[in-house]
Amino acid sequence: MDSTSTVLLRPGEADRALAGHPWIYAGEILRATKPPADGEIVQVKDHRQRFLGVGFFNSKSKINVRILSPERIEINEAFFEGRIRAALEVRRRHLPEATSFRVVNAESDFLSGLIVDKYGDVLVLQISSLGMDQRKAQIVAALQKIFSPRAIVERSDAASRKFEGLTEVNEVISGEFDGECFVNLNGLKFETDLREGHKTGMYLDQQANYQAVSRFAKGGQVLDCFSFLGGFGLHSARAGAAHVHFLDQSAQAIEASKRNALANGLMEKCSFETINVFDWLKANTAVKPHEKVIPRFDLIILDPPSFTRNRASVPDALRGYKEIHLRALKLLKPGGTLATFCCSHHVSAELFQDSLLSAAFDTRKLLRRVATYSQSPDHPIIPMIPETEYLKGFAFEVVS
Repeated sequence: MDSTSTVLLRPGEADRALAGHPWIYAGEILRATKPPADGEIVQVKDHRQRFLGVGFFNSKSKINVRILSPERIEINEAFFEGRIRAALEVRRRHLPEATSFRVVNAESDFLSGLIVDKYGDVLVLQISSLGMDQRKAQIVAALQKIFSPRAIVERSDAASRKFEGLTEVNEVISGEFDGECFVNLNGLKFETDLREGHKTGMYLDQQANYQAVSRFAKGGQVLDCFSFLGGFGLHSARAGAAHVHFLDQSAQAIEASKRNALANGLMEKCSFETINVFDWLKANTAVKPHEKVIPRFDLIILDPPSFTRNRASVPDALRGYKEIHLRALKLLKPGGTLATFCCSHHVSAELFQDSLLSAAFDTRKLLRRVATYSQSPDHPIIPMIPETEYLKGFAFEVVS
């Protein structure tokens, strides 16, 4: 470490790093003892020269340093193997039956800028920081040693890579794989495209919630809004729903949902519609003056994509959430359940719940909260790193 550049922080800027947050922003840095190269390992110290950790430096990014360890250690293949094995042990402890899950969740597993998802015997790698990108060979070698996967696919195609000075990558980097596979979640089969699908193929963060929400479906009429590959709806159908109607504006997603329903022997209980969910909810709650909407569903599931990417658009997002809650509540039978989710870090659970309660007030519905949801345990939450917590959800029952 003697030849390593040292980044010194301004007075008062060390507390977050001491508490365990890995990001050091450009504005928090006082100076460097010598100019570090982008991607290089640097030491981080406070203005009094007290050691805080080692991490990757990148002058191109607003996050100038991503701390990897509070100790002076060498960042090599053995380091990555140790960290990945530790992350895998967390998954084995909390999701012992799962065959598909997130192995590494970046900051949650103290590997800022690295995501690794496991889909059966195929791994999908997503890198969003320059330091990680420069050490890809070491990461891949560690993954091969631990998992011996059939293939490793790189889906480093997030637009955020440009902020690190990186280009997008989508390729098979180990083994042979055409992109299509069936993924087992809670005993159900889901066809997914690991080369072209959302994120790294599908949303693994809802795996535990698929099962949890389905307990409200037995014997009922279910509406699965923003259904994507049919996770919530198919779990509900298997749990004994009388019928499930799937809504998604992507024709490709709806076709995949149909194939998934067939693959799991659930097609007879399911119907599908390719449509904008807002438009569908509006059309199905529109009535003439002095008429009332006839409630039709026993369980409605709302799992939309994020309505906001930054704090400035939170008010607009909350209006969007209130709108879909208001429409959904009108379609829910007395005693029925609304399961609703928000995947934006910028919208807190309190604000999200308030949007629902405001809709309940406007529709004169009294609600009983019967469940609270978070992201599946393969997406760990480190409270000192608020960015690791983003998914929140509730189930509310209409008091009859």
